[in-house]
Amino acid sequence: MIEQLTIFPLLLQMALAILLMFSWSRISWQKNISIFGNILNMGVSVWLFITVWQNGTQTVQAGSWDAPFGITFAADTFSATLVLLTSFAGLAVSSFSSGSVIPARLKFGFFPIFHFLLLGLNGAFLTGDLFNLYVWFEIIIITSFVLLTIGGEKAQLEGAVKYFTLNILASIVFLTAIAVLYGLTGSLNMADLASKVAAVENRTLVQVNALLFLVGFGIKSAVFPLYFWLPASYHTPPSAVSAIFGGLLTKVGVYALMRVFTLIFEVDAFLENVLLAIAVLTLFSGAIGAIVQNNIRKVFSYLVICHIGYMIAGLGMMTQVALAGAIFYLIHDIVVKTNLFMVSGVIYKITATHSMRKLGGFYADYPKMSLLFAIPLFSLVGIPPLSGFWPKLSLVLAGWSTENYLLIGAILFSSFITLFVIVKLWGEVFWKTAGQLPKLRNFPYFQKLTWPRKAEMIIPIIFLSIISLYIGFGAENIQSLASRIAFELSDNQEYINAVLNK
Repeated sequence: MIEQLTIFPLLLQMALAILLMFSWSRISWQKNISIFGNILNMGVSVWLFITVWQNGTQTVQAGSWDAPFGITFAADTFSATLVLLTSFAGLAVSSFSSGSVIPARLKFGFFPIFHFLLLGLNGAFLTGDLFNLYVWFEIIIITSFVLLTIGGEKAQLEGAVKYFTLNILASIVFLTAIAVLYGLTGSLNMADLASKVAAVENRTLVQVNALLFLVGFGIKSAVFPLYFWLPASYHTPPSAVSAIFGGLLTKVGVYALMRVFTLIFEVDAFLENVLLAIAVLTLFSGAIGAIVQNNIRKVFSYLVICHIGYMIAGLGMMTQVALAGAIFYLIHDIVVKTNLFMVSGVIYKITATHSMRKLGGFYADYPKMSLLFAIPLFSLVGIPPLSGFWPKLSLVLAGWSTENYLLIGAILFSSFITLFVIVKLWGEVFWKTAGQLPKLRNFPYFQKLTWPRKAEMIIPIIFLSIISLYIGFGAENIQSLASRIAFELSDNQEYINAVLNK
């Protein structure tokens, strides 16, 4: 059984999605099945992570076809960590959905589609084959499009069209890059490509191919100048959907960039300059976009874009310290961004608005809840010793050692802008008095909810806040994990040997 452990997260999510489809008309059953199933999935993900940590990279060759000819699933420390984080976010959003998404939307298959999305995310992290990475990306796109449009509101449909159009474009570019790479090497197994791409004589064509992958994954990661679809779509669906999108969807693109540009393509001086330029411009554009927003979820959407720049910066510098900083930030960002969109959902349930101008007095009405919400908000800023501080420190040190002073300036600039934006949000939403504005705080929806429904929304925020606090106060453990992942990405021979059974 343990030999097949790598694919257990996939099989479990598929089984849950199918089971939920057979419970289509029973919403209460679906809620219980989803939450219980995600608790079980978290246990499986912890088991996989511990196994990989203790025994190294785990692989499964589907149908007993040896790599590079068959379909390979591989879990190294990087993949296992992201599968574990997906299980945390999945459990939190599953519970939050049970309390926050109205039954009229749940009855259209919210939970089955949600688990198919988690299946696609886990598949993307665990696949060892580029074509199957494309297949998992398509599953993610299809399921996320359905989740975006559930409810059929005009804003949702507009956002979904923009989201789907740009992501289909990314898929076309990605598929073209795969075709070119297969023509050059005759293989799509990522471990096999590590040596075959290095042996290709036409280096110009290899570099063009690398740029195609950069564009395809860059759109999915929402980097500058390919990010316009994200703030146009992430604020339109229910907050539970925005939470899983903001926490994980763009991170799949970042994962793919890190995997491809550490395992398959060499980051030469030209690609390094391109990645660093993209990182700087992403940091600046996301930060400036967040400043001018009044809608809470739009603020968080632009901060998603801004903070992708930190991860691309670590990849561009391509040192172990920089990669460790990028991985640390990736871990922190998944937890915090998922939590922040859920926070925005609770605020909306209480006040009936996302507009900061119309909000105020939240701390006076809900002091304990406000203090809870402060944890992810100020973790995002990176106030020491909270979780966002430590990876930024690693990235600044890496920038100093590689003499990337412009990048250091961009990191510091975006950090100060994030601080300004979050302080502004805190002042507008929590501390400001309502004045002459309508008393939207007494919006009846939240008041009419039973305590179990309220708990389903608040407990997942507490859960992810505890994880954020652990990442901050237990930073030495996360740094050790990030450093091990960075080492494995820099020296990927163990991954190659495990996949190719050398």
